Amino acid sequence: MKHLFTMTFAVLMFIGTLDAQDMPKGFRGDFLAQMKDVEEKIIGLAEAMPQEKYTWRPMEGVRSVSEVFMHIAGGNYLFPKFIGVKAPEGLSQDMEKTVTDKAKVKEVLKLSFEHIRKAVMEMKDNDLENPVKMFGKETTFRDAIFTAATHMHEHLGQAIAYARMNAIVPPWTAAEQAEQAKKK
Repeated sequence: MKHLFTMTFAVLMFIGTLDAQDMPKGFRGDFLAQMKDVEEKIIGLAEAMPQEKYTWRPMEGVRSVSEVFMHIAGGNYLFPKFIGVKAPEGLSQDMEKTVTDKAKVKEVLKLSFEHIRKAVMEMKDNDLENPVKMFGKETTFRDAIFTAATHMHEHLGQAIAYARMNAIVPPWTAAEQAEQAKKK
């Protein structure tokens, strides 16, 4: 348990390297703040989930734990394409099905969050209304980014449910419960 808290703290410190002064204002800043929160939670859950649960799935025909995490990473590489930012060369198209090692999943997740963060940081506010075709519909860069945030949160909820089904308390809840226990 001590190792879990140490690793979670290290991840949170790593994620927290974005200085508030460097954050854009407006919609992009709001997105990045939301993404930072969801990133911390997803990485925390990936750390809390034991390796032997990474291939667990609640039933046949739905994603396993590792597939959920890799699906999130895939989305983090997909959505920037709609704002003109290509995914890195050599990215496996079948990583959702083939990457099940906990350490590799966490590495890919972290890199995917860095990728989408950089894409949003480098775009300009006046680009938000640029038109783009996404999943067969005409929309804007703003909607592509908004959809990325929705995707992250949707699958965070799925990962929380998977953790709870395996008697794993999300790290932020465990920390809150520990804090409450100290006060009693």
